[in-house]
Order: sequence, then C-alpha cells, then structure tokens
Amino acid sequence: MTLRALRSASLVRHLGAWRLPGGGPGWRQLADRLRLLVLDGRLPLGATLPGERELAQALEVGRNMVAAAYAALREDGFLVSRPGAGVRVTLPEGAAGRGGDPLLGSNSDGLIDMTAAVLPAGAEVHAAYARALARLPEALPGHGYEPIGTSALRQVLAEHYSRRGLPTTPDQILVTHGAQNAFALMLRWRTRPGDRVVVDHPTYPHALDAVIDAHCRPVGVPLTGEGWAVAELVDAIRRSEARLAYLVLDHHNPFGVFMPPAERERLIAATRRSGCLLAFDETLVDLWLDARPDVGTPQPDGPHVVRLGSTSKTFWGGLRVGWIRADARIIAAVAQARASLDLGVAVLEQLATAELIADGEAALDDRRAMLRARRDRLLALVAEHLPDWRVRRPSAGLSLWAELPSPASSRLAAAAERHGLRLAAGPRFGVDGTLERFIRLPFTLPETRQEEAVRVLVAAWAEAKGAPKRVPSTEKRLGEPIF
Repeated sequence: MTLRALRSASLVRHLGAWRLPGGGPGWRQLADRLRLLVLDGRLPLGATLPGERELAQALEVGRNMVAAAYAALREDGFLVSRPGAGVRVTLPEGAAGRGGDPLLGSNSDGLIDMTAAVLPAGAEVHAAYARALARLPEALPGHGYEPIGTSALRQVLAEHYSRRGLPTTPDQILVTHGAQNAFALMLRWRTRPGDRVVVDHPTYPHALDAVIDAHCRPVGVPLTGEGWAVAELVDAIRRSEARLAYLVLDHHNPFGVFMPPAERERLIAATRRSGCLLAFDETLVDLWLDARPDVGTPQPDGPHVVRLGSTSKTFWGGLRVGWIRADARIIAAVAQARASLDLGVAVLEQLATAELIADGEAALDDRRAMLRARRDRLLALVAEHLPDWRVRRPSAGLSLWAELPSPASSRLAAAAERHGLRLAAGPRFGVDGTLERFIRLPFTLPETRQEEAVRVLVAAWAEAKGAPKRVPSTEKRLGEPIF
C-alpha cells in the first residue's frame, strides 16, 4: 500500500501559528505542535512528512531547528525514519489508547480529560435497559435486522418531533449508530469526491473528519460574536455550489450560540432552490440550561432540511443510537444507500432508547440542573484564576469556548498534556490550522475535578505563553481553595 506523503504547504497550514516569542526553543515549539497534530488525528498514522530541508524552507527557519524537532519526536516515538522511506508518523508503543483523537481519550490513563464533552450515564439508563430487556421477547420471533429502525423507536421519535412543533411520521425517521454515523450516511448518499460541504466555523471536529474522509472539501463560514451571518452563509452555499451544509444551530458546539427561528426561516427559504441539503445537527437541542424553549410552537422546516439526532449528549454515549429526520423520500434513498454498509442498529439499544425518550424528561431536568451548577462553577474558576481569558456564558450545551490573549492554543494543549490534563486545541474545531486563540472547556466534570483541571490550566498556560511556571501545591485536599 502506498503511504500518504504530506506536502510542506499542507503541513504549514496545519501548523498554523506554532511559534510564539518567548515561548521557548523553536525546535521544542515545533516538536510540541507536531506531536499535538498526531494526537489530534490531523497527521495520519503512516503518513510521510516533508524532509528537513524542504520543511525548513517552507517555515522559513533553519534546517537545524527542524532536525532537532524531528529528533525529539523520534525519541518520543511519534516519528520513525527508514532509509529510502523518509520520516513517517507513528505512535509510541502502548499509546494507541491515547492517540488518534483527543476528543475520545482513554478513561484509564490517569489524565484529567477535558476533551470529550459528555456525561456518564444516569440511573435512568439502567432502568431503560431493564424495561427494554423485558420487551425484547416481542422482537425475538423476527429476524432482528432493522435497516431503517424498529417501528417502536421510530414512532416515539416521530411523536417527540411533533411535540417540538415539527409534525413527523415514522417514515421520516431512519435510526443510525449515533449522529456521526447519520452524517456519514448523508455524505455517502449525497456527495461525490471533490464536492464542497459548507460548515459553520468553528464546528464539531468529527464532522470535519467525516467530510474529509468522504473526499469532500469543507467550506467554513465564520460565526460572528452573536452567531451566524445568514446572508454570508447563503452566499457561501451558492458560490461553492455545495450539495450539503452541516450546521449546528441548536446550542452550537463549541461556540454555544443559538440561531433564532426568524433567521432559520430566512436560511431555509433562501436555500430552498439552491440544490443544497441543510443538515442540522440537533444532538444538543434538549440541553438548554436557562430558558425553556416554546414547546409545540411551529418550527421552520423544508423538504431540503435534514435533522440529525442522538442520545450521546443527553443520556449516554454508550447507547450509540442516533437518527435522521427528513422527508420520507430522502429517508428511503439513504436507507437504500446504507445497505452496503450495515443492516441497522442493535434492537435492544433501540428499545432502551425508545424508553428513554418516551419517559426521560424528568431525568433531563436533573441533568440540566447539574450542568447549570457545573457551568457556573467552571466560569467562576476561570474568571478568578485566568482573568485574561475571555469566556462567553453559554445558555445551553456542555462547554465553554474561551478566547486566549494570544494564539497559543496548541502550545497550551501540549503543555497541559505534560501536566496531566488532556485538552482539545482550538484548531481541532477549524479548517486549515486556524482558531489558535481559542480553547474548548467542557463543564461536564464534577466541581472538584474542575478545580484540579483549572490548577493544571494555570501552570500549563504559564508555560505556553513563556512565563515562569507556577505549580500550585498538589497536597491540598479536594474541595479546598486551589490557591
């Protein structure tokens, strides 16, 4: 098999603003940035990097700097060199559980994980599985293959959408292995290699991964301080001739904003004849924290609007159940295209999901209350101990989007990893190495764990911006002031 060779221009774009004045030796900054790109999954394992001279010329630095960075990465196990084969990307032995994607870190490597914005399962998940197991004998006489989903779950989901103000029938629902799988199915059915896919910018990293894996080109439309500029979004869809747009309008991940109904109506109306399907990722739609939405109010909709849902953020990622809600003709076409990929989702998980959605509002109220408290605690900790960071207060969702005083997000993530904290750097949420001034901070950890994380953040930030390290005492008990 021919290994992918990364061109220097592409690697320079991924590196972004990797070097900061006063941030330490250039070779170390370069090595840290490359290491993070490997752990982010943005440098594919097995890929061949440009030679030292070529990369030095592209970065406009001395060859010795690149040579020293490559040597450090070889020593740490992130690069391997063989005569005639160049320098290839790899992972240290035994690091597979931690490598590849910082948004899905290991649960057992001892690091504080602030990459995955998810919650553990509540008691309601076990109870739903117990009820589902009792119902399982009803399904056993059948063959068990459900390529569009069980009728029980599709009926519950249709009723759920109808209560939200989107009249829906079961034939408008296709059950998938999570929202990520739902989007991948849409890409598989709708696009061809080379097609452009419009995304809001920043956006959900795994959506970008899916676009790239489909050999399509993401077209990022920057969010403003208040959210989306609908006119720019529509213009980008038209100019790029995009066949698909992926947008997170409900409690945007990671920006935390919400597109009002009037703007959605403008967007849907303006793109109705564009030939572009609008895929709305609604995995966070039920995680409002401050203002309860007007349930039952008619929602803007159209035949070219596809909605992606999931249980991962609301109940538990281990369910691995998602869905597509769309025009019945789209559902039938996607189901047909899916046949060569898989034959549906496990029946027991679908039955458990139906139980949760039909009877899970009380559990969601409890989770919202817990998230409100954790959000407010993390906001207070960041304001007290990192006062030069700018953080908006989200009214929904699972994370904060912090703006740093300088473009040092990747350096911060690399330094934090050395101090025992895993972060997802801002560029992970963007296109071509941008967003170095931002970092995502999920508030899903318990308050005491948040205190530990902020303690590490302070030390890592001091290192990332080139200031003397300040390492607070680790002997204080949890729950006490961190300084």
